[in-house]
Amino acid sequence: MLSEAARPYIAASVPVLRSHGLQITQVFYQSLFRAHPELHNLFNLGNQANGVQQQSLAAAVFAYAANIDDAAALAPVIRRIAHKHASVGISAHHYPIVGRHLLGAIQTVLGEAATPALLAAWDEAYSLLADSLIAAENALYTQADSQAGELRQLTVLAVREESAQVRSYYLQDAEGGSPGSFLPGQYVSVAVQLGELRQLRQYSLSDAPEQPWWRISVKREDGAAAGVAGQVSNWLHRQLQVGDTLLVGRPYGDFAPELGGERPICLISAGVGITPMVSVLNSLRSRQPRRRVLFAHAARHGRLHALRSDLALSRHAHPGLRSAVFYETPQEGDRLGIHYQHAGRMQLAKVLDAELLDGDFYLCGPLGFMQQQWQALLAAGVSPTRIQREVFGPELLDQLG
Repeated sequence: MLSEAARPYIAASVPVLRSHGLQITQVFYQSLFRAHPELHNLFNLGNQANGVQQQSLAAAVFAYAANIDDAAALAPVIRRIAHKHASVGISAHHYPIVGRHLLGAIQTVLGEAATPALLAAWDEAYSLLADSLIAAENALYTQADSQAGELRQLTVLAVREESAQVRSYYLQDAEGGSPGSFLPGQYVSVAVQLGELRQLRQYSLSDAPEQPWWRISVKREDGAAAGVAGQVSNWLHRQLQVGDTLLVGRPYGDFAPELGGERPICLISAGVGITPMVSVLNSLRSRQPRRRVLFAHAARHGRLHALRSDLALSRHAHPGLRSAVFYETPQEGDRLGIHYQHAGRMQLAKVLDAELLDGDFYLCGPLGFMQQQWQALLAAGVSPTRIQREVFGPELLDQLG
């Protein structure tokens, strides 16, 4: 618990962080990478180049300061960050390094306003946060029976084109079987060597854990900011072939819909956000084929609708399923009623009924899409406690005050 001496300094920092948080995190990363260039291997260089990483950290620091006395509000955020940290191999020895450079950045940006008392308060607050994250990450490593940063070589069993932008890779272990269990909705880290740097990216597992493989479905990111954000996805699309091996981490992520319940479950996605939803859908097809399920997906048109065959199979084998596919701009060859049911952007009011409104809702897709559907669900009377989103970056914290 934060000491009474430190609390007023942290509270006073909230408006300062709102104004200067991004500048502080920019200085932080510059300082960190100058002193520890080896840490580039743990960070997404695309997100560094386009500013997403800096915005994410700024949002996290601000949210932590604003909610430092609200453990209930911070707990799910800490849990989600811990899963992301575990997926890239963060361990306890990283935290003192980060803390030193974060305090240095606060001092650099605030200048004389960063008094010794203020810095001492932030040192205390950061230590409390670090302890919480370290404990959560150690528990995840223990649960996964894994060490921080552990990767395994998996073999590419098959490659399948899913859409004009998405390609699936089927991965098996050395014995020719599934690399292990996971919860539908979780993701794995994939490591790719790009010159002197290794880069890690997270991809949702897109098939059921009952299958004798892991499947990841990767969107090729073209035209990304600074020409960096799409390096790994483009490398995978260009280079990875059947018979090749790939370094892959353990499954992590707390976006894992409850499959054992009786209430309706509503899976709402857009674009490549369909990947964890199909994992859930395929699992429900085998475990609870009569459970009421709404699978609502939005794509620009049929050529960009990934994993369409999985949905078609579930339509035939899952009596409890209702699918609602929205194509914003249907193209020639898109067949109404087979490929999609609705033209235009997703409007949940068209597909929700009284029974579904009593269900559990899961969202995955671009930030703007999830915000729109979140608001639509709230307007329909759905409690926010029954809505979960799969998000990374600054939007992870936008439900905090």
